[in-house]
Amino acid sequence: MTQSPPDGLQENVALAPLTTLELGGPARWYVRAASENQIKDALQWASSEQVEVLLLGGGSNVVIDEGGWPGLVIHMDTRGVRPRCVGNGEIDVTVAAGEPWDPFVERTVGEGWVGLECLSGIPGSVGATPIQNVGAYGHEVSHTLQSVRVLDRTTGLIGDVPNEACDFAYRHSLFKETPHRWVVLSVTFRLLETGVPVVRYPELARAISRDKTTVSEVRHTVLQLRRSKSMVIDPHDPNRRSVGSFFTNPIVSTEQADAIAQAAVGLGAVKNTDDVPRFATDPGLEKIPAAWLIEKSGWSKGHRQGPVGISTKHSLALVHHGGATAADLIKLALQIRDSVHQRFGVTLKPEPNLIQIPWNQ
Repeated sequence: MTQSPPDGLQENVALAPLTTLELGGPARWYVRAASENQIKDALQWASSEQVEVLLLGGGSNVVIDEGGWPGLVIHMDTRGVRPRCVGNGEIDVTVAAGEPWDPFVERTVGEGWVGLECLSGIPGSVGATPIQNVGAYGHEVSHTLQSVRVLDRTTGLIGDVPNEACDFAYRHSLFKETPHRWVVLSVTFRLLETGVPVVRYPELARAISRDKTTVSEVRHTVLQLRRSKSMVIDPHDPNRRSVGSFFTNPIVSTEQADAIAQAAVGLGAVKNTDDVPRFATDPGLEKIPAAWLIEKSGWSKGHRQGPVGISTKHSLALVHHGGATAADLIKLALQIRDSVHQRFGVTLKPEPNLIQIPWNQ
């Protein structure tokens, strides 16, 4: 049985202006969904027409091929922030998936609520944060997330997934592992109504330079640090067209970290193995900064390859300077990936979602 088209359905809509990279071709079909009913109607129509679905939020974590998306793009535009006191000085805040992330964080800081201040300045929408388990400056979304309200596309049912069932890890979640199954509708965070924020990250702690601080001071400092690395959206910043960090920091075994350190000495990248930055994560596992690996593989900040390049402020950010295609950006990314692998035996993985773009080439 044919389903009626959802309200607001459009054809051949440009997607590049809806992404921070400003790259990519059009959507064959497109709808901006401002309510859960619109989302469900759009999904039902796509199912009846046997059309593939792409969910789009703030567009800050996607690279879309020049061929665009051959199916339906549902642009998540739901709104709503609902706080609820739960006792013991804690408050649950439920936020619609389409709410822009940083304005929401700004609101929590303005209210004096503690828990999200270190995640200030991150672009994108709330609904994307649990998918990637977004993190920065020693904090991850999973640290304060209480539950995620989702639509299960395999059953059509809506329910809550508690934190412990989300399978959170570094830039990973249940929702990322099976992306075609889940639609994030809202996220609930458990925050402290008042208190002193926890500052774990050394760079942030040094910038604050005192033991006790307020959530507003932490937010201000985080925004300053991110701005110094071109990691906030600023229309006047020449590095603005990016997805932030293009690669995730590789997590390797302690033995592999030792081998990387030995290779770095052998290549003359460092004098001593102790000079290689490495951070314990879980027992037997360590994180090696991808930015360090990239720079020690001969790539420098500000490197330019025609209309694309590396940010002048951060070697993890790949930048679109204007007039490029997604293929131009991916070509540079693959060159960086391959050179890091040749020198250190580590294969970097992309952090953004690559839409209609092969990576293992």
